[in-house]
Amino acid sequence: MDPRDFWIYSPFFASGGSGISLVRVSSDGGAILLREADRKIGLLRRLESCFRDRRRPGRIVHRVREMQVPRIFGMALGYEDLNDHEQLRTDPLVALLSGKRDREADLAGKSTLNRLELVGRSERYHKIDSSAEAIDRLLVDLSLESHPQAPKEVVLGSDATDIPLYGHQPDRFFLGVSDAYCDLPLSIFAEDQLLGVRLRPSNQDAAERSLTEILRIVGQLRTHWPEVKIVLRADSGFCREEIMAWCEANPVDFLFGLIRNERLYPPIEASMKQARRLHGSTGKPARFFTEFAYRTLSRWSRERPSALQS
Repeated sequence: MDPRDFWIYSPFFASGGSGISLVRVSSDGGAILLREADRKIGLLRRLESCFRDRRRPGRIVHRVREMQVPRIFGMALGYEDLNDHEQLRTDPLVALLSGKRDREADLAGKSTLNRLELVGRSERYHKIDSSAEAIDRLLVDLSLESHPQAPKEVVLGSDATDIPLYGHQPDRFFLGVSDAYCDLPLSIFAEDQLLGVRLRPSNQDAAERSLTEILRIVGQLRTHWPEVKIVLRADSGFCREEIMAWCEANPVDFLFGLIRNERLYPPIEASMKQARRLHGSTGKPARFFTEFAYRTLSRWSRERPSALQS
């Protein structure tokens, strides 16, 4: 029995009898709040325009939007696997959110939804195409529209996140740092707003292809806000000559982490002694910062200002 099925006992006092009826309820009422947020920004409505449906119109049972909405709301509610939609397809709340024309009919199941996610596979089943460029522009447009006026500064945070894989996923690769087979997607945020994301295998550098995404996002931001100051922030995995040289030429300020090495110890030796003395006298953590000029032995094209915390 579906866990969303509940047997309800209801007495019929007028007839002196009783009956049992089967009703469907949903435990995902929080999705209503998500729907209200979506109505405000129009994400799902605009996302539909980023897809092209090549199916025969007379044979379409589930429109693209009726497939997108359950899939996206399902993932937001924690139903990540397509198999979850064998139950969600009969969920009354998900049906309400999807705007299904025939409320009595079930939503799309896992086999139909899989056609949204097929990329470069069978032409027989791959009939729904998406435009990555249009989706990219939409993410940045949503961020731009959230500001009533141009901000003075935008801080872009770039990060690579190791996501463990289960089963024999395509392009899986063992990542020693995570001790697991992983993907290594690239994400670029402005505070809590996602501006760009790329799914990548983990057998590559964390900064691989990140400059391409940065170029695209910075270009779109400056088209709308020509005078905005842009700062790129990331950990040591993105401290690469190619990225820093581009930032200096464009100009985009940047703040990257540095991988620890022995050449960094001498500049902070005096600060470390101060920190130890202060910690010894107060018993509390002590923090000092040291600024200096630094360049690698061969990979950097120039000396750059750096700072270390001790």
